[in-house]
Parts: sequence; C-alpha cells; structure tokens
Amino acid sequence: MTDPAAVDAPARRGRPGHDQQTVLRRAIDLFNEQGYDATSMGDLARELGLTKSAIYHHVPSKSHLLAEALDEALDELTAVVEEGVAPADGLGGEDQTAIARLRRTVRRSVEVLVAHQPAVTLLLRVRGNSDVEQAAQRRRRELDARLAGLVREAMAEGSLRDDVDPDVVSRLLFGMVNSLVEWYRPGGSADVELLSHAITAMAFDGLDAHQS
Repeated sequence: MTDPAAVDAPARRGRPGHDQQTVLRRAIDLFNEQGYDATSMGDLARELGLTKSAIYHHVPSKSHLLAEALDEALDELTAVVEEGVAPADGLGGEDQTAIARLRRTVRRSVEVLVAHQPAVTLLLRVRGNSDVEQAAQRRRRELDARLAGLVREAMAEGSLRDDVDPDVVSRLLFGMVNSLVEWYRPGGSADVELLSHAITAMAFDGLDAHQS
C-alpha cells in the first residue's frame, strides 16, 4: 500500500538540505576565496556535494549568483543612505541636522557591513569585468554621490570644516568603514556596537583627549 504521507508530500528539487540561500552563501564564500572569474559552477557543486547538473535546480547561472550577492549588499547600503539623506519622520531638532544624519549613516553602515560582511566584501572587490559588475559599480557611484551630498549639507550648516573637498571627505569616511572587511572577524573581541562607536568617534571627534 502507498504511504499517504508520501503522496501528499511536495516533490523536492535537488539534494535535501540545500536551498537557494545555502547555495548563495557558499557561492559568495567561494567568490571571495578564489575570485569570481576563477570559480566555476563545478567548484560550487563540489562544495555542496551536488553534481554540476543538480546545481542548476537551484540557480540558473553563476552570473545570477553574483547579481544576487551584489544586490544583497547594495540594497542594504542603499536603505541606509536613503535613511540618512532624508530627514526621518518623527525626529526633530538636533536629530534632523545633517551632521546627526551623517553620523547615523556611518553607524548603520557599520551594522550592515558586519551583518552582510561576505556580500559587502564581494561588492568591494568587483572590477567591472562583466555587465553585472558594471551595474553594481554604477550603483556604488550613485551612493557615493549621495553620501558626498550629505557631507556638503553638514558643511553648509557649519557642523564640519569646509576646507576639505566633500567628495574626499566622503571617500575617506566610508573608506574607513569599508576597511572592516579586511580585518574584522565575527566572534572577535570587537562587537558591532563597539565598532560603530569607535569609527564615529574617530571620524567626528578625533583621538585628541582634549577634544572630547
């Protein structure tokens, strides 16, 4: 007799235990370890214990995985920037100033990097060798321009010194945030709260004890 549970159970695609998120996470790790161009779908299949043909039950192509990974990082960062460049409903006074919004943007950027470090690492390493990478670079440039605009606002309101080019300030400021991908390791002695506080303190208040 046929088991009723077997009849009612939905058919699975691919090997149990591997869903699209699992495939994406391992693909991002491999792209970071070996480089995107040097990683094949066969490499990914072997890492997951699948045949090369079985991997296509989960994803259509390697470029699709790259696009998903870069979108993960860019979508999170875009949300942070959009929150920063526009005054938030329900906030007033000093919380609405450009400098307050810039500080929040820096803190939130640190949080995104820590939460999505592999995807952000991959984003920072793309070199424009494909249409997917070029599209990601365009989105990054748009974010850079909006961040520089927020720096200009802070300068215009007198909260930041105005003798340094705002584009340079923005690049240096968020370059410091991005440098976390090179040395930060989850589970270490520095948690996200400590990191975000340290970076905003250094960027806006400096290290001179007499300036605090």
